[in-house]
Amino acid sequence: MRQFLKQALASTVGSLLGLTLFSAVSIAIVSVTIGAIIQSATNSNDTVKIPDKSILTIDLSRSIVDLNPGKTLQEAIAGEANRVIELKSVLNSIDAAAKDKRILAIYLDGSNGKVSSTGFATLKEVRTALERFRATGKKIIAYNIAIDKRDYYLSSVANQIFINPMGSIDINGFRSETMFFKNAFDKYGIGVEVVRVGKYKSFGETWSLDKFSPAARQETQQLLNNLWGEFKTSVGSSRQLTPESIQKMADDRGMFTAAQSIKNKLVDRTAYPDEILTELQKISGADKEDKTSFRRIDIEDYAEVANQKKSSSRKIGVIYAQGSIVSGEGSSGQIGGDSLARQLRELRLDKDIKAVVLRVNSPGGSALASDIIQREVRLLHKEKPVVISMGDVAASGGYWISTYSNKIFAESNTITGSIGVIGINFNYQKLANKNGITWDVIKTSKLADGNTVARPRTPQELAISQQMVDDIYDDFLNKVSESRKLPKQKVAEIAQGRVWSGIDAKKIGLVDDIGGLNDAIDYAAKTAKLDKDWELEEYPTSEGWEEKLIKQFAGSKEVRSLQTQDPLSTELLKVKSELSILKNFNDPHGVYVRLPFNFKLD
Repeated sequence: MRQFLKQALASTVGSLLGLTLFSAVSIAIVSVTIGAIIQSATNSNDTVKIPDKSILTIDLSRSIVDLNPGKTLQEAIAGEANRVIELKSVLNSIDAAAKDKRILAIYLDGSNGKVSSTGFATLKEVRTALERFRATGKKIIAYNIAIDKRDYYLSSVANQIFINPMGSIDINGFRSETMFFKNAFDKYGIGVEVVRVGKYKSFGETWSLDKFSPAARQETQQLLNNLWGEFKTSVGSSRQLTPESIQKMADDRGMFTAAQSIKNKLVDRTAYPDEILTELQKISGADKEDKTSFRRIDIEDYAEVANQKKSSSRKIGVIYAQGSIVSGEGSSGQIGGDSLARQLRELRLDKDIKAVVLRVNSPGGSALASDIIQREVRLLHKEKPVVISMGDVAASGGYWISTYSNKIFAESNTITGSIGVIGINFNYQKLANKNGITWDVIKTSKLADGNTVARPRTPQELAISQQMVDDIYDDFLNKVSESRKLPKQKVAEIAQGRVWSGIDAKKIGLVDDIGGLNDAIDYAAKTAKLDKDWELEEYPTSEGWEEKLIKQFAGSKEVRSLQTQDPLSTELLKVKSELSILKNFNDPHGVYVRLPFNFKLD
């Protein structure tokens, strides 16, 4: 069914791309055509066939995300290189394969050389599932060419790791490299004023400084040390290497050739593609239809079997909060305060929903939107169990919306905390004046133009903003203290905008347990006393086909081009990405509870 749908969509879209103009009539034709294709595919009796002695194949270049609204349509239009797969599908497939007598092994395929953007906390959940699979006695085989830290973190759990003779492994440690725009803003005449509370609340430093402040450097270093420590412990345990030996490798070389990787016990053997094919055929036998392949079932196809739902009138709702938190409805890649609050309210009023798991993967954002969401979480918690599952990042506003719940689960390498508040204001006085633009104002009171971009704020205006930030921070502390049953003084000590790893957050009481999405779901079922009689419902539901198609046409060209960018263009796109954060700054009061910096782990 998946192949039919992809081919049909690709054919339809390919024909439509030949049109010079995408008129309203064309869009209507697309809607009808796509609808017909989907209906045909849905009504098809074709089912996924899983041959005996199959190998479940996982493409390591596919990014694993919590929620992918585009799903199959996105795959068909954007191309193989841009495909993503949802975490729940991956976990379900691995666990189902462990019990499926037709599946003999898992193949972790890194042969196409492309890199995924999956976060390490997400990879931790997948890695744990792979460990469960291997514990059944079934084999895991991994093959790669240029192995980055993400691929190696996952592949290290395999029984055997093969590497191309011309391949390499990057095991040089973690870094967080942040762009600072102060000098550029000074050059062009853009003014930035930041008010904040919390020693470590350093997000505004991206715009107001030219390097890390001492406090930001301290917390970032500790966070990286914790994440790197978890990496060394997990990889070392699987490869029978000590964390100390891995650290020495990172310090002495960092990058290892295939031969050096074998010598240092990072991998087991070298193999060309034909040789790894022979190894896989030894396990499964050759494919009956294609003797140049092995009996394989790709995880996206197997997921159609693994994800089959059981029917029950009693349901657990899993709602995904993924992206920056913004006021209003939000758009793709954002959490709209109003839209998520409305969805939570609907789950609260739905009598069939017996428990809710809120999956949070967010660096935070608007303080107002975060509080609107939290209000609905509190009301929901009074009616039925609410369990939080933290993904790669659940910090600041992401933590704000997580507090009132029965239990908070996080992975050991989840990034969380960041309990602090900032206010940020830009002005363009110098930039405008340099280009002959001036402003004049007529007002009825002294503070009528307090939010203008035409000039810097006065000391009185800054003091008012600081007081607002202080008040919101105090409210944040009170809510954490109440919900987590911690003395406010202790919360104040561990807050200060500081970011914590999941393992440290558990030690200080900000999270309850180390675990992933399935752990949270199981706990929700137990708390609601559902035994095994329940059905999973996931929210939000996918967008309409027409909307997804139009969005894909609008954005797919740039997305595809990112795969082949030269190094200079890649760096320029990073600048664009950093500045694009500003589109999320729509809090009506200009007050934000957000991760202190645009944290990216390399």
